[in-house]
Amino acid sequence: MAVKPGRPKKKTAKKRKYIRPGGYDFTVMFIVLTLVLFGIVMIFSSSYYYTMTSAKYEYDMFHFLKRQSIWAVLGIIAMVAAMNVPYSIYKRFAFPAYMLSNLFLLALPFIGIEAGGQKRWLGVGSLSFQPSEFTKIAVILYLSVYVIEHRKEMANLKGFAKACGILLIPVVLIAVSNFSSALLVGLMGATILFIASPRVWYFGAAIAAAVPLGAIAILLPQFRYRLGRITTWLDPWADPTGTGFQTIQSLYAVASGGLFGLGLGQSRQKTFIPEAYNDIIFAIICEELGLIGAALVIMLFAVLIWRGIKIAMNAKDSFGMLVATGVTAVIAFQSIINIGVVTNTIPNTGQPLPFVSYGGTSLLFLMGMVGILLNISRYPKEKE
Repeated sequence: MAVKPGRPKKKTAKKRKYIRPGGYDFTVMFIVLTLVLFGIVMIFSSSYYYTMTSAKYEYDMFHFLKRQSIWAVLGIIAMVAAMNVPYSIYKRFAFPAYMLSNLFLLALPFIGIEAGGQKRWLGVGSLSFQPSEFTKIAVILYLSVYVIEHRKEMANLKGFAKACGILLIPVVLIAVSNFSSALLVGLMGATILFIASPRVWYFGAAIAAAVPLGAIAILLPQFRYRLGRITTWLDPWADPTGTGFQTIQSLYAVASGGLFGLGLGQSRQKTFIPEAYNDIIFAIICEELGLIGAALVIMLFAVLIWRGIKIAMNAKDSFGMLVATGVTAVIAFQSIINIGVVTNTIPNTGQPLPFVSYGGTSLLFLMGMVGILLNISRYPKEKE
């Protein structure tokens, strides 16, 4: 008796495990909020003596504490809003944001608000902001969209050069009034291009072309003062009461902190360092909290950068990966530049310590970018 062949068993598709959207990276959130709160404390500690003895601030020792607290609240609102908006939506606004940022930068020489001899601010009435801060997120979004949409073109030198041109336009516009911010945007964009470029030698060629151009820019008469910063970096004691004053006082603060510091609020150098609550606040951290306190701050930044890299690596698509890379690069390079300047490892540039230094525009846009990073962490790639 013939045996009827049975129906072949259907191959069951291998089930994929999906991580349900909603799992924010709470490590990133915790570190950012910790740094913001720590920054408010250190801003008060480094500024109260200055403001309580100054008629300019009506002898109000809480002046900068109150202002930074308001910006911190606004920053938290921006972060929460951004972390709940699907990051893919930003693709639609990437090009308009990029164009708008360039228009802001073009307007600076004509209608910008002058501060410290440079026009870096735009504003109406009592409201003002730095266009360079908005440019950071605009460049991250549009450059990420461009390299994804022109992936095939990026494989040839002409296409890669176009992407470099997109980055170069805002960098040049920012460099007119703020060389350090231009450097930061350039490093951030270069990181995205390095990740996106299918041929590493294109990236090397772009760096080789950028170095002599940067050197020529420094030697131009209108940028000659930047050359002075390099000579001051090499020997700040050559002019201890002039160009080298801030660097020397910062080094005194770092050295006098020792292992455990002088104690919170006990800094002596804050009475000498100009605007100690701003770009040089890391020196006050070293003086008041010592090597241990400074090391803990650096460790927080290291973990934050590591988590940002993890989010980029686990992003579900190329756009999320590149945007997360750009945001992480901003935090990484800005913190490295700030700490490098305070310790005189690199020439003096005006970059605040992320989330810690005083500055409303910087804090607001940084926390907005962190919100986007947190939203990307909600949508990891599928796991087998």
